[in-house]
Amino acid sequence: MLLLVGCASPRNQAPVEVRPTAPTAAAKPASAPEAAKPASSPASAPADTRSPTYTVKPGDTLMRIALESGQAWRDIARWNGMDNPNVIEVGQVLRVMPPAAETAASTKPVTAPKIETKPLDGSTKPPAPAASGVPAASTVAPAVPAKDNDDDVQWAWPAAGPVATPFDESRNKGLAITGKAGDPVYAAADGRVVYAGSGLRGYGNLVIVKHNATYLTAYAHNQTLLVKEDQVVRKGQKIAEMGSSDAERVQLHFEVRRQGKPIDPSKLLPAR
Repeated sequence: MLLLVGCASPRNQAPVEVRPTAPTAAAKPASAPEAAKPASSPASAPADTRSPTYTVKPGDTLMRIALESGQAWRDIARWNGMDNPNVIEVGQVLRVMPPAAETAASTKPVTAPKIETKPLDGSTKPPAPAASGVPAASTVAPAVPAKDNDDDVQWAWPAAGPVATPFDESRNKGLAITGKAGDPVYAAADGRVVYAGSGLRGYGNLVIVKHNATYLTAYAHNQTLLVKEDQVVRKGQKIAEMGSSDAERVQLHFEVRRQGKPIDPSKLLPAR
């Protein structure tokens, strides 16, 4: 068996992989009232077609397997009782779906707790916003209902810059959003950070946020990471600063993965 060993860093990076060099309807007459219609039910989550197991192939890392299966790498390590998650073997069969006991809990969306602020003087006026060089999240990433109703995820743009490269399933698995080094990168929806580090080749300094059992988002090539693993974040919260790590220019590579499969983020994000 070939052992694939990655080096864990003090920042809890996942193992570094080694790969070879790659018409409006007409109005009805007033005399004909329309019969009452039953209320429509909310859209349900898509059927999960992922295989519950994965067989390790040459060049795989646990971080890569986790991204492709839409899971947190620490969860996969736990489900498989791995003493050392930095070592996997070619041909090894890994559980990449939660045990039945965890499935029900994992289908609930992750929502950060709301923080209520009250004036110290007992007045009913809301406190004035604190001065800051960072625009409020509501200004940069307004709350807009998701275009895709699966699991009721509310989406917002992760950065303010223009899209330089659109989604292409075969060549670009996300959006390349340009900007200046240090520009803020925001969480696109409420969720929990399942990875923050630089252990996945081609992504540079990377943050991955899991929103529920269906969706996760990835934010790559950052200059600085401002969150850590297992931290709960809210939509519009600054989680990183844009950079060019493992890239030829300053940009944010933003991915949305649905059950581990990359999908076009522009189909979910609000118009701007």
